[in-house]
Parts: sequence; C-alpha cells; structure tokens
Amino acid sequence: MPRTLPRRLLLGPGPSNVHPRVLRAMAQPLVGHLDPAFLALLDRVQAALRRLFGTENELTLPISATGSAGMEACLVNLLEPGDDVVVGVAGVFGERMAEVARRAGARVTRVETEPGTPLPDAAMADAIARVRPRVVSFVHAETSTGVCQPVEAIARAARDAGALVVLDCVTSLGGIPLALDAWGIDAAYSGTQKCLSCPPGLSPVSFSARAVEHVRSRKTPVQSWFLDVSLLAGYFGSERVYHHTAPISAILGLAEGLRLVEEEGMDVRAVRHRSAAEQLIEGVRGLGFEPLVAAPYRLPMLTTLRLPDTIVRHGEAALRRALLERYGVEVGGGLGKLAGQVWRVGLMGENARVINVEALLFALRKELG
Repeated sequence: MPRTLPRRLLLGPGPSNVHPRVLRAMAQPLVGHLDPAFLALLDRVQAALRRLFGTENELTLPISATGSAGMEACLVNLLEPGDDVVVGVAGVFGERMAEVARRAGARVTRVETEPGTPLPDAAMADAIARVRPRVVSFVHAETSTGVCQPVEAIARAARDAGALVVLDCVTSLGGIPLALDAWGIDAAYSGTQKCLSCPPGLSPVSFSARAVEHVRSRKTPVQSWFLDVSLLAGYFGSERVYHHTAPISAILGLAEGLRLVEEEGMDVRAVRHRSAAEQLIEGVRGLGFEPLVAAPYRLPMLTTLRLPDTIVRHGEAALRRALLERYGVEVGGGLGKLAGQVWRVGLMGENARVINVEALLFALRKELG
C-alpha cells in the first residue's frame, strides 16, 4: 500500500486543490478545543464567514462535517413532522434536499425543471402561494448541472408567504459574492472543499435570528442531537459550552483559507473565476464540447460540458481515466439523467487559473489527437 498519494490536478466537482498556506496552517501544533487561543481564532473564523456569506447573523459557524451535514442541519432544525416544505429540484442536490426533508417528516412539494435550466420564478411562486409552506428550499449553485440559480424573486415570494428560506451555497461560497441578508435568506450552508480551497470536512452554515427563534419555539425536539443549532449555539456562541470536540486542525486550515479570500478580495476573485470558465469554454469548443447551461445562468466555478458524440459512443469514462492516469488531471462525469452525456469541470478557488485550463486542454488535445 503506497505511503503517499499521487499528485492530482483536481478539476472535478470537488474537492479542489488545497492552497499550500492552508496545509501549513493545518500542520500547527494542536491545542484544546476550549483553549482561549483557539476560541479567539474561532471568533475570527465566524466573523470572516459572516462577511463572506454577506450576513450579520450571529449564529454563523463551521459545522464539523461536510456540506451534506450542513444541508441536513438547516432542514432538520427548521422542519417538524407534518410541516409543509417547497423544494426546488433542478438537479441531484435539489433531489437530496427533498429526501432530507421527507425523512424529517415534512410534506414535500417539489418544483422541478430540466437539468441544465434554472427553476422558473413563477412556478416556485405559484407553489409557495398554493402550499403556504413552513420552509422553501433551493440550490444557489447546482453542482450536478452547473446552473447558477437567481435567488431574489424566489426568496421574496417565500418571505411574503411567511416561509423560512434555505439556500444551498456549497459551490458558490468564495467563488461569487453572496448577500444572504439582502436576499432574505434564513439558513444557508456550504462546504470548505470547493471555492475555499480547503480540505473537505467542514460545512459553514448561517442561521438568521428569525430561524433561531423558530428553532427555540419548536413543539418537538430537533431529530438530530449533533446538528441541533440550539445546542451548537452554546459552543459557537459567547458561552463556549462544551458540545463536541471541534476539529482544530481543520478550523486552522479554514481560517487561513478565509484569510486568502480576504487578501484577494471577493470582487477580484469572482472575476478570476469567470475568466477561467470563459477560457475553458472557448478552448474546448474546438474539440467538440459545448456548455450545457445558457450563458445567463452558467456557474463560473463549475462548467458542465456536453460531450461530442464520438466520446459518448466510445465511453467517456475511459477518456476521463486516461486524463487521470496519464496526466494527473481529474474531471467529473455526469450525475443522474446526465450520466454519460456530460462532464463537470470545476475551476474552483485556487484552481480557477489559466494555467490549469491550459493543462486540461493540453491533455485533451493529446488524447483526442
């Protein structure tokens, strides 16, 4: 069994390559999770996450698990058995939202759209007006399709109906600007392994004061003890009451990743992501690849490419394997209805650079010759 893993250029849907400064930060000596020095660092991490999410929510924190746990935390805290929820399903992660809500005992109304297209504002608004749900939940950056979903109209319809709004920001945080407070979002979650260029294992989440008040007034306990934000608030709030042993090294890495984002500036960072995606699309068109998503809704950090017929016929997985084994370049295949028909190319965080686009183009040209 090898003692070291191979070096890869991770241009799939995540994880992305980790910045060397993040790795060095994670190699620092351990301290206790209640050590004053660590708690001071945690305060800084929470403040930086607020700035990046575009919120003043006091309860903004890194959950000690991946983005799927962030999704579950948002939904199981805000939903009780019998509650109605409207879920926008524009891909695999909207599907996952609907399933998490169903397992929480909610009555799920799905609004669906074809993969590669955004949720229609009118269809979401009609469902919200008809159902009058407790929660409206949808994905900002659908990682399975590469769609960037417009947020404000759906969130406004939900708030007008008195619903709480949950937003999946797993692939958007750190890649494009977020504005949770301006958009009227009550709960949002993300992951560290995408545009923050940190290892997987943490899920930044944020809950509005309105969401926290709803959790405190529940008739039934939150079904997950570990993800109950009324308990998590004891550790991640001012009291710092023991809840669980926080992953110190991972949070040290996140602190450095957030510092890198702020040093670059979010506006500059967003331009860098858009530029890399544009160069990718321009470069692969000559090889027969076309973007799945129309330009106004295209996610800069994750580009879904329709494959040329010749690649589909010969089996796209073999070409992806060749890219990985011969050139050390990873790209992602399609999920769900898009399996075998598309590739998902991630240019996220540190990987959103021209040199990485050129590395992929070089490998493709050599293979497709």
